[in-house]
Amino acid sequence: MSYCINPWCKQRHNQDSLELCEYCGTPLLINGQFRLLKPLRPLDSDTSTEVFEVVDVHGTWTEEAGTHKILSSTDSKLIELMQREADILQVISIPGIPRVDIDGYFTHQLSGDFPQLHCLILEKIPGDNLADFIELNGRISQSLAIDWLRQLVKILDKLHSFGFFHRDIKPSNIIVKPDNNLALIDFGAVREVTNTYMAKLSRGFSSTSEASGIYNTTVVRTACFTPMEQLNGKAVPQSDFYALGRTFVYLVTGISLADFPTNPETGQLLWRDKAPQIDQPFADLVDEMIAPFPGQRPRNTQLILQYLERIPFQTKLNRVIKSKPFKFGAITLSLLVISGIYQLSLPWIAKRFVVQGIKAEQSGHLLAAQNNFQSAVKLSPKIKYTVSSFYFEQASRNQERPQSARKFYELAVQYNPKDTDAYNNLALVCQQLQDSACVINSYEKLFGLKSNSWTGHLGLGNFYDDLGKYDLAEKQYIEAIKFGGDSAVDAITNLSRLKNINGRYDEAAKLSWQALSITKDPGSQAASYKNLGWARLKQQDYGEAIKYLKKAKELDSNRTDTYCLLAQVQEALGDTNSARLSWEVCLITQSNLPEVQGWRQQVIQRLWD
Repeated sequence: MSYCINPWCKQRHNQDSLELCEYCGTPLLINGQFRLLKPLRPLDSDTSTEVFEVVDVHGTWTEEAGTHKILSSTDSKLIELMQREADILQVISIPGIPRVDIDGYFTHQLSGDFPQLHCLILEKIPGDNLADFIELNGRISQSLAIDWLRQLVKILDKLHSFGFFHRDIKPSNIIVKPDNNLALIDFGAVREVTNTYMAKLSRGFSSTSEASGIYNTTVVRTACFTPMEQLNGKAVPQSDFYALGRTFVYLVTGISLADFPTNPETGQLLWRDKAPQIDQPFADLVDEMIAPFPGQRPRNTQLILQYLERIPFQTKLNRVIKSKPFKFGAITLSLLVISGIYQLSLPWIAKRFVVQGIKAEQSGHLLAAQNNFQSAVKLSPKIKYTVSSFYFEQASRNQERPQSARKFYELAVQYNPKDTDAYNNLALVCQQLQDSACVINSYEKLFGLKSNSWTGHLGLGNFYDDLGKYDLAEKQYIEAIKFGGDSAVDAITNLSRLKNINGRYDEAAKLSWQALSITKDPGSQAASYKNLGWARLKQQDYGEAIKYLKKAKELDSNRTDTYCLLAQVQEALGDTNSARLSWEVCLITQSNLPEVQGWRQQVIQRLWD
């Protein structure tokens, strides 16, 4: 059965053998290539966009004939959103997001007096959307929730790194594939985070002319999943976290969000009692994601991923504290004290002080927490390592607030001055805060305890690298390779990059081959092939250069520097059309590398001249 694409046709299903619709005469082969197999949305729905499963009867150079895909079509009402979806999906090619070919967006003129349709061909991702999945299977477990949330946050991490946010995350826009991996679909509402947009947004929040709508952006609404700032036309990347958090409230409860009450004082959704399988640490993360105001939510995707990594430990600690044996132990300790067995009970009393300190700190009473911890250490000096571990954990939880994380890491080393991990992490936090003295001091303490810490030398090398002190960075990378061996692949690739910057191309190539011989990680391999291509470009071996740069692009299509170098090689080979496309990617994608900024300035100056 073939379907007619004309939404005004009264009899849309036709025999497969027909070339034209029997009722309205519209060609059944769309764009000379696609035949509509079945609608994926009711044809009589109120939406202005129709969605069909189609078959590509001719195929492309990457896909054989007979490949099934998805076609969306619309009239003039939603053309802008469809064009935006096409533009975004053609630029971003990552797992978990449907692909769109370069010619996947086109217009189709209907026969007669019917208006023109705008069409978009997308990759068909097999599976069910999560709304249907929950309706069929009921609420999900915590372990599955953690796995799915990690997958979706990684997809958002890639999307946000390209400077876009989705704005319409909800269960029906997430597909669970047969291998239990997830895919995020429907990118028509995606918004680019540009300087102009953020300037409008800033003025929109503060301007007295807000009511006029001068600074408002396009509003995309989905009941129960859209945050207030987006309803007001002022969506930000953290708006995606709100919609994602509310999606997981639905997934772990299986209950419509409209059925949950809210706290009248804070506006927080009250859902936890409907998800008994969810422990407090994961519930805390979800509540932070769905906080009413953007500033109360996680600052970026990396912080959510870090928190997810810590949840198993936090869950175990939370269950211990709430367990009957733990509570019974606390009562027993009190009886022992009353009975006068003071000396024998000192370690237990100390642990009790630790628990009280933890509760005080979690309630925001840092002074009370300090007093409890100090009392615990006086009773049992060995407890200081437990206190240090607790502060280390608190620091890790506060990575999104570097100043808070720094405070906790400093407390961790105060109780355990031999904690090398705490010194290493403190140095990284101080680097975020641009406190160079703290960075240097922390690494000195670390190397005083463990001079062969290759991760420490790598971190210090990155610190000097960011400052442009390449000679100091190079020394630290060499130390990292010396102590880390095959584990220090990042140090090898970073050192190879510096060799290229300093014009030592043979050494850069040698290091690249060394890295490639010891790593199977696609990201590390891409960096090595990029460095190798860079060296060959400078040595004017353009055939080798383009081979290695194409390999780097194949392994990691998101590296801006690869496109910049590829553009230079293509120019040298006289392939101006390919060079122009590579320069476009080099200019518009995100990168903070100084060499990328230099290449951009060079090509912009050439265009200006």
